[in-house]
Amino acid sequence: MILAEKEKGLLDFIGRYKSVLVAYSGGLDSAMVLWASLKALDRERVWAVTSYSESYPSGEREEAEKIADELGLSRERLLFITTKEIADPNYLRNAPDRCYFCKAELFSELMRMARELGAEVIFDGSNISDIGDYRPGRKAAEERRVLSPFVEVGLGKEELRQLARKYNLSFSEKPAAACLASRIPYGIEVTPERLRQIDEAEKGISALGFAGFRVRYHYDVARLEFRPVDIARVFDDGVRDKLVEAVKKAGSHYVALDLEGYRRGSLNRTLNAGEK
Repeated sequence: MILAEKEKGLLDFIGRYKSVLVAYSGGLDSAMVLWASLKALDRERVWAVTSYSESYPSGEREEAEKIADELGLSRERLLFITTKEIADPNYLRNAPDRCYFCKAELFSELMRMARELGAEVIFDGSNISDIGDYRPGRKAAEERRVLSPFVEVGLGKEELRQLARKYNLSFSEKPAAACLASRIPYGIEVTPERLRQIDEAEKGISALGFAGFRVRYHYDVARLEFRPVDIARVFDDGVRDKLVEAVKKAGSHYVALDLEGYRRGSLNRTLNAGEK
């Protein structure tokens, strides 16, 4: 199916519903769900909800607001909540199913809000590019009847970028985003301090002009995953020293560069290898 047909199918699918509540982080996927919902429905039939917690990268609220403004969502229909997954021992122990408990907390809260607002359905931004990776959060969505329009019509990540480019949306090239806990290998406890350390390190690296990277937490060691195109830049005059300074200032004792570069779900490799 060509992209134009999938776009029509997407808008037709969303148009079946009287009103929607979008789980909206401000990342590419959720922003495109919001875009499609506003395109398919009257703007007064769409809400977007952004959740915050210790695991949400700081500074993202401003970006989420900026994108919502660009898409034409009124500020009174952009809602913010605080989730409490950090209080759940099942989340803190950081087993491979950690994401389930985070999403269960989020989607349960969105179900409550949908009832209060009168929204008929909840949408998230999952797409077919996510299906091949280990995603326990999908179970939480299915249990709570959260729908994924992109999965329904077979849209993947690159196709979403193509759609965003087609409509000249400013976030078409925005790197993938994920919660800060995804930087901590399974089995290492998630704590507010470790999340803060990762957040501070990534903010420091972003300030140096890098994008699309991850700081992976390994106790005293921070393992930096950059896009392959950016790895060489680490060795430009003065850049390496500034990177080391930013990451150590955040709390790591050692700074390591991963020569494989950034790849989505890199910490899931241990699961694929049968290491539980």
